[in-house]
Amino acid sequence: MPSNRTVSDTVPVGAHVKLAIVGGGPAGLYLSILLKRQDPAHEIAVYERNPEGSTYGWGVTYWAGLLDKLRAGDPESAAAVAEASVTWTDGVAIVRDERTVHRGDAGFGIGRRRMLALLADRAGELGVRVEFEHDIAGPDAPELAGADLVVAADGVNSVLREAHAEHFGSAVTSGRNPYIWLGTTKVFDSFSFAFKETEHGWIWCYAYGFSGERSTCVVECSPGTWTGLGLDTLGEADSLRLLEKLFHDLLDGHELIGRDRADDAAQWLTFRTLTNRVWHRGNLVLLGDAAHTTHYSIGAGTTLALEDALALAAALRAPTDLDTALTTYGKRRRAELVSAQSAARYSAQWYENLPRYMRLEPAQMFALLGQRHSPLLPHIPPQLYYRIDRAAGQLEPLRRLKRWLGPRVARAVHGRR
Repeated sequence: MPSNRTVSDTVPVGAHVKLAIVGGGPAGLYLSILLKRQDPAHEIAVYERNPEGSTYGWGVTYWAGLLDKLRAGDPESAAAVAEASVTWTDGVAIVRDERTVHRGDAGFGIGRRRMLALLADRAGELGVRVEFEHDIAGPDAPELAGADLVVAADGVNSVLREAHAEHFGSAVTSGRNPYIWLGTTKVFDSFSFAFKETEHGWIWCYAYGFSGERSTCVVECSPGTWTGLGLDTLGEADSLRLLEKLFHDLLDGHELIGRDRADDAAQWLTFRTLTNRVWHRGNLVLLGDAAHTTHYSIGAGTTLALEDALALAAALRAPTDLDTALTTYGKRRRAELVSAQSAARYSAQWYENLPRYMRLEPAQMFALLGQRHSPLLPHIPPQLYYRIDRAAGQLEPLRRLKRWLGPRVARAVHGRR
């Protein structure tokens, strides 16, 4: 089995190698591009189990810092992604029936299907063999035999990782709130939120454009609201009609779009946060969602996956043996992910405790929505936190106090668990 090869069996990183990348998502495709650019003689195959053009989700988000990194890695694919993206700067929230606008940094959206097509085309141009509808059942698959490096880029349910879950130290934590990933024909020119109070509790939506024709809508609520509204039993078509009524002012009469099989049950999920203690075993290495996941509410999943690819390519470029390169990659990325994972954890908890913040005026609630990554926020009354935050924005001593208190509160809380 490829994953059982020892370091002494592997070739030096700088040599021409045979690579098998399992999973044709953004991370796997982009890694193939980077490695082909490093050495065109590398023999690289990407195996994707789904048909070409078939993907889950609608659009993905990213920020300007990612584009700078992509330009450094491969200017051609970065230019193609930038050209196919849409941009927004404002955040808009509808709380009950009141609309609030917040000025912010520029964000970008691109259709996931479009991004994958661009990366697959670029990989093919460079000589990568991209094979669609090609399932790899496990580490014993004949396609992996003889590979110097096997990359598990096959997602949160990675079969390659699960074959050695104990070695990797895999751990999964499920979130509380049900959510559903939808599209809409409404084209949003800002990152938009809507919070609606029902007799069964709050339900909310975040929406953003990813092309000139479509936007993504993610709807979330507590388990009690989900069952109270009957969303646990409705088929997808009836669920979409109910959600369209609830968010009519956000959608402006536009429809929500689900899957093609509208008579099936709606695809509500709970988010699974995955971590792994180590990221490689012999010549098998984890990448993207196969290695880690962060809650969708911080909009960083695709960015972090592409950054994994950049880091792995950099580690493989170093003049060292394969085991050292993969160890370096794993340690670096686990360290870099700490802040994002913390932000995602607090963001998810903010939404799970949404009623705590809904007594505020809409503008104040929206301000704290932007502060949801703070470890201090859950432990201070929302109105008081809002006042401190406003004051800290004007007085440097209070700003320093807030920065000083945050880590100490977090350590005290975690120390009691």
